[in-house]
Formats: sequence, structure tokens, C-alpha cells
Amino acid sequence: MNNNYLHSDTTEKIIKAFFIVYYYLGYGFLEKVYENAMMIELRKMGLKCENQKPLKVYYYNEEIGSYFADIIVEEKVIVELKAAECLVIDNEMQLVNYLKATDIEVGLLLNFGKKPEFKRRVLTAEYKNHKRS
Repeated sequence: MNNNYLHSDTTEKIIKAFFIVYYYLGYGFLEKVYENAMMIELRKMGLKCENQKPLKVYYYNEEIGSYFADIIVEEKVIVELKAAECLVIDNEMQLVNYLKATDIEVGLLLNFGKKPEFKRRVLTAEYKNHKRS
């Protein structure tokens, strides 16, 4: 299987939910409003999801920090939400760092900006293990 398509069945549903929410609510709300709507839509699709889940960051087995994932779907996709004019590289790096800090390999960055935007990132366990050795 091509790792670029890892969990594609789940990410396709998440992206579909994103466009449903975007076209229903439009542009201009705070991220929390979109997060709440996404949770409703994802659950309607039968997906298990958690929002604002605390995740810890480790450095050589020592906890050095924590963050809250906007949404984790099926315990295998991190969803990072934005409500910005457009996505920038810092948004993508935030998502990549979240993937580095967890066992989750797939992330989606969803922007409820003036136009709907999404980015999909994959960071496989093989890459994570290689970087830590």
C-alpha cells in the first residue's frame, strides 16, 4: 500500500464533512464554532472522534510539553482546524510536529478561510523511528 493513501477511507469522510460544514456555515466564525460543527458532522458519518484531546510531547522518554489536538478521528487521524485568510507553512509545520509527537501517522489541516483549503500530511512510523535513532 502507498503510504500517501494511508487511512484514505477515513480522510475522505473527514474532507467531505469539512466541505459540508464550510458550505453550511461559510467564512468568518471562530475555530471553535467550526470544531463543534465538525464534531457533529463526523459523528453523523459514524466516525469515532474526540476533540481537544490532550497529548504529551516527549524528548528521550522525558515529558517536555503538551498540547491539545483539535480533533482526533478513529484514533488514527489528527485534524487541525484553522479559520485564517489562507494557510501558511507554519500551519503545516504545526501539524507535522503533532504527528512527530504521537503514534498517529496521518494528519489533515482544514482551513475555514475565505475559500476552503485542506492539506494532508503523512509521517510514517518508519520515518519517526529513523529520526529518533
